Amino acid sequence: MQQLQERDDSVRKPGIWTVVLASSAGTVIEWYDFYLYGSLAIFFSTLFYPANEPTAAVLISVATFATGFVVRPLGALLFGSIGDRFGRKSTFLMTLILMGVATALVGILPTFETAGYFAPIALVVLRLIQGLAIGGEYGGAAVYVAEHAPAKRRGFFTSFIQTTATVGFFLAIVVVLTCRLSFGEELFKQWGWRIPFLLSSVLIVLSIYLRLKLSESPVFEELRKGGKTAKSPIRESFATGHGMRYAAFALFGATAGLGCVWYTGQFYALYFLQSVLKLDFLTANLCLAAALVIGTPLIVFFGALSDRIGRRKLIVTGFILAAVFYVPIYQGIAAAVAAQNFVLVTALIVAQLVFVGLVYGPMAAFLVELFPAKLRYTSLSLPYHIGTGVFGGFVPLISLSLVAYTGNIYAGLAYPIAIAIMSAAVNVLCFPRALAGEREPATTGLPIEAN
Repeated sequence: MQQLQERDDSVRKPGIWTVVLASSAGTVIEWYDFYLYGSLAIFFSTLFYPANEPTAAVLISVATFATGFVVRPLGALLFGSIGDRFGRKSTFLMTLILMGVATALVGILPTFETAGYFAPIALVVLRLIQGLAIGGEYGGAAVYVAEHAPAKRRGFFTSFIQTTATVGFFLAIVVVLTCRLSFGEELFKQWGWRIPFLLSSVLIVLSIYLRLKLSESPVFEELRKGGKTAKSPIRESFATGHGMRYAAFALFGATAGLGCVWYTGQFYALYFLQSVLKLDFLTANLCLAAALVIGTPLIVFFGALSDRIGRRKLIVTGFILAAVFYVPIYQGIAAAVAAQNFVLVTALIVAQLVFVGLVYGPMAAFLVELFPAKLRYTSLSLPYHIGTGVFGGFVPLISLSLVAYTGNIYAGLAYPIAIAIMSAAVNVLCFPRALAGEREPATTGLPIEAN
């Protein structure tokens, strides 16, 4: 750690766009790695699980996807604490390497046919390692960019980090589709599915090269030189009533709803098309990929807008719109699939990405501004990864289970709607109490110095 910090002192300070590019590129690759399995979860149910119970295999395969989310909060605590003690840059270099190794190993795993139950067990272990890595990545990237960004444009610059999850998911879909179409169904099932995972190794090396050119965050450097870094970030963040109020507000008033809105509008939309409506793999993924191309710029748009009108009003608006319109949107998707109107299917997914943009675009700046500099890597990472990783990551599993249990294809929407309503209510009703009367961090230009 010390060697990396000493090297940082001699590196020429990068411009803001260099910071954004290098941070975002690495984070895109990490999300690509993390979501590769998600884009193939339905397909993997035939490779890594017994084929005699197809419905159970699908649910178990989706549950395996969810295991990566369970450990994300642990990764947030582990790497958040390291980041607040030793630096932002060196920490998210570690998470990048860990993710790359785990993803490459998925690409060489034996299947259930050749290795029996060893195959799904090994897959779960690697998903857990991926979860640990992504738990430390997002907080570091968001904090690093925010601590370089001008105060009045913090929402705009951090929104590029917000696009990385969607861009990583899009990249995973494109690579999987390219391999599937290039190799054909039979070869893709035999070995072609491994290529997207092995490709990660090349992308990780490129990302490490870019990140090695960065210096440490100027805010963290000021803390370190002044001897003000946290000695025990986990205890200082969460062992006091004050810290817990901030963390609880961030979780229940922001990130839980964020997670459900994000995963419903993207992953559940894909699973709904494939598993519930039985749309073929290619068409479902093409509709989603087209929607992501159209909808991703909205994240940057709403991030920039939050610099002008405030973060919270956009976030709460996104929660409310999602809760009101999810059922009619999914009814429209079912009708459009029945009529084979795939342009309308794509448009209805884009409508959900508007909600994603409203909530997700301002969120990094909102969370960074909520916590003090010496603790913010740890303090924002834990509620973020519980909210998005647990509340959000379990959307596909919970929603598909509700559909299977009730026989109602729209029953799965009850869960994300309930969480969106909860987060909107907590954000509106509990904000002054959560901050004990302090000034709202959702306005623009608030200081982010080494406080």
